[in-house]
Amino acid sequence: MDRAGSGPGAAILHQLGVDDVHHGEWAEGTWNAQPWHPGAGLFDRWRPGRHPVEPAEPSPADALAGAVALAAPHDAGWAHGDVQPNHLLVHDGRAVLIDLALAHGRGIPPHVDFAYRGCLVHYEAPEISHGILTNSTAVPTKAADVYALAASWFISATGWRHVSYPDDAEREERRRAIVQKPHRRINVPGPLGRLIEQMMARNPADRPTRGEVCAELRTWAQ
Repeated sequence: MDRAGSGPGAAILHQLGVDDVHHGEWAEGTWNAQPWHPGAGLFDRWRPGRHPVEPAEPSPADALAGAVALAAPHDAGWAHGDVQPNHLLVHDGRAVLIDLALAHGRGIPPHVDFAYRGCLVHYEAPEISHGILTNSTAVPTKAADVYALAASWFISATGWRHVSYPDDAEREERRRAIVQKPHRRINVPGPLGRLIEQMMARNPADRPTRGEVCAELRTWAQ
């Protein structure tokens, strides 16, 4: 089995055409089971080249595989809401994006739906952190997924979070840093570094779409 979220994840997988998913409810909430996905998470996969000052140029094929994996929910009308390196499993030139529990977009059965209160803060876009600080909730978007994908590439290549804050900072302090401070200098070498810079634009409208990211990657990932 491999996790893809609880009740919402199973419902979304069915809508994405994944039939071999079983789910139900028990005293503690909901459960689901689905086929195991082979592969290594992106953070582990890029570990050999990771360096905070002089990272190696990351694999363009791995980056493209991750961007293509994001196509399935985006093209079907979903924002994933929880893009992070350990949710990108890379194997044989392909990637699977797992854990759809926080996805938002089309219909989710009301009995398994819940308010979105952010994801792992290391990958939150500024507008998501701002929404949660202001209203205790936010709406996942495809533009925020693009930001999170870039932040995932950045931390996997360098070991640095996209914005600096103390390791022991509370979530509210981390989110204030994301809202108030610029992201770290992008020191990832090669074309991916320039693309990460574009994807982490503070204004969501200035970020490339997932489709534009894939098109850019395909020009130099062959």
